[in-house]
Amino acid sequence: MLRILQFLYRLRAFLLFILLEVIAIWMVVTNNSPQGAAFFNSSNAVIGSVLKKQADLVQFFSLAEANESLTEENAEIRSKLTFLTYPADSLYLPLDSALEMTYEFRGARVIANSLRFAQNYLTLNKGKKHGVKPGMGVFNPDGVVGRVKSVSENYSVAFSLLNTGLLISAKIKSTNDLVSVQWDGKNSLEANLLYVPRHILTQPGDTVITSGFNAVFPEGIPIGVINEVNPDTDNPNYLKIRIKLSTDFSKVSYVYLVENTQFEELDSLYQQSEISNEY
Repeated sequence: MLRILQFLYRLRAFLLFILLEVIAIWMVVTNNSPQGAAFFNSSNAVIGSVLKKQADLVQFFSLAEANESLTEENAEIRSKLTFLTYPADSLYLPLDSALEMTYEFRGARVIANSLRFAQNYLTLNKGKKHGVKPGMGVFNPDGVVGRVKSVSENYSVAFSLLNTGLLISAKIKSTNDLVSVQWDGKNSLEANLLYVPRHILTQPGDTVITSGFNAVFPEGIPIGVINEVNPDTDNPNYLKIRIKLSTDFSKVSYVYLVENTQFEELDSLYQQSEISNEY
């Protein structure tokens, strides 16, 4: 304490000068309108700038929470839109509720994501207590991401589309022909179309979407765009087609989980009929 007092005593002349300067400036500002207006305008600008920087900083650290909230809200909206929309070129017919394919959506955040293996997975921050179940589809605004494999109380693990063991039921949008999408374990930006007969008239640039013919994804979710169309030298009855995936898996942060509320019934029916549901 003594050293602090000694330090202040040595600076007494400088501190007195500062005090007198402040008093002089205050007197000039308060007793002269032009100088007062200029001073307060300048101070308001400085304070406003500081407050803006502070608000930007707080907002930056709250973005993750805001994004998660928006994802959940969008998932709820998607659930409602499922019942309100139908293809523009189709005739709307009211169906019995037993015939309707009902989907529910939930939002989640990706907390872990692998890219460099043949079987890649994503870990999500939602689990059993949030209504997540094995078999649910996973997608984001860009397109298909994967499918839920296992669930704990608070977390879930999903097969990534970048997993050689995962098949996605799809169709070529321009021709409406059914195909399957499978990653070959090579380029994380591309995948293969399987079971495409040679007579199908498709070309680079055609869009590939989910078919809606299985119990996982609704129809129309983007999967990718056709890059290459070549004859399959191993099987002359089929085409060899590569697609560019619509999802950039290195940037996946927030996803939607989609549940077909009739999945268990359909899966049970497949088992009774001894039909393998490969999707």
